[in-house]
Amino acid sequence: MDKELAQLLKAGALHYGKDLSERQISQFFIYMELLKEWNQKMNLTAITDDREIVVKHFIDSMSILPHIKDEKLRLIDVGTGAGFPGIPLKIINPDLDVTLLDSLDKRVKFLNEVIKAAGISGNNEISEIKAVHGRAEDYGMNPQHREKYQIAVARAVANLPVLLEYCLPFVKINGIFIAMKGSNTEEIDNSVKALDILGGKITKIENLELPATNIERNVVVVGKFRQTPTKYPRKAGKPAKEPLI
Repeated sequence: MDKELAQLLKAGALHYGKDLSERQISQFFIYMELLKEWNQKMNLTAITDDREIVVKHFIDSMSILPHIKDEKLRLIDVGTGAGFPGIPLKIINPDLDVTLLDSLDKRVKFLNEVIKAAGISGNNEISEIKAVHGRAEDYGMNPQHREKYQIAVARAVANLPVLLEYCLPFVKINGIFIAMKGSNTEEIDNSVKALDILGGKITKIENLELPATNIERNVVVVGKFRQTPTKYPRKAGKPAKEPLI
């Protein structure tokens, strides 16, 4: 384990109010090695430098920790890709019950390998982590998942109006959806109609810089104040082709 990288990881977590144990740091390193190994076989990330993985994937995933209470909450990571931010959130907060949703079966196999190898599967049914293969439009209609989560998160998946249709159907009333965005906030202005239709309201837009970098991010927190109409999300592909704007 690289001491300098371990220190960077620890400092990043402390910046967001979490003190990582040796075990948690070790879990992150196992994750990083598997990410690099599997990335040679399939496209998981364009970021392959160790330091960049720590900063742009792990610490970036931690940036939403201030919006997640330390409780046994159910969280779904929609379009999780290589597991960001869902797996880092689970490593840091083992009490979270995390569902990782991705539309590519090969990525789901990778996620399951990480969960197993890093030993983050959870020790009870209340706070487990599982990777599932499917599209947000289909899972959002599934009674086992629809309005069953206190928190939905998505990182760099689509424009905000599209993301709202993917993610708000999963969120319980009084729950939140957290959209992790880059420096551009233009799409927020185009989200008024989608928010109104789907039962959401932006409660916070947090502009931040990742620690030890000048990388700018925006975290958009959307509260859910009423049920999403049953016809949403629309059929697979429709939200992206005809966004609610």
